[in-house]
Amino acid sequence: MTGPGELDDGVFVRRGVVVPARELRWRFSRSSGPGGQSVNTTDSRAELSFDVANSPSLPDDLRERALARLGGRLVDGVLTVVASEHRSQFRNREAARERLTQALRVATAADPPARRPTRPTKGSQRRRLDAKARRGAVKRLRARPDE
Repeated sequence: MTGPGELDDGVFVRRGVVVPARELRWRFSRSSGPGGQSVNTTDSRAELSFDVANSPSLPDDLRERALARLGGRLVDGVLTVVASEHRSQFRNREAARERLTQALRVATAADPPARRPTRPTKGSQRRRLDAKARRGAVKRLRARPDE
């Protein structure tokens, strides 16, 4: 089943960038929390790892951007996401894949355009000074009369 963010068990990051399933590493372990009778028998916690630093499927510019933005989350250039909130391994796999997709999309997104500073208009300057004068007049009227 192919849903948003996945493509034949690979991860669709953005147009032209798909991480194939062979570059993803799965690990499963026992999840903590409730689970009933199957709590100690099923490996429902899903851990998905992707080697950002050495991936041939990421173009060089996107790889550099991802490495810079994900620096604190990477261990030896590998990004790992974990999902253990669901009781079934299948749903945790879907959650982990979605988290990896989102992390890679955010990390490889283009920088926002640089802000071009603008000068205030004459009208906005005049309105600001008029408001200051009115505020000053109100405060002067509140003061005690000098006598």
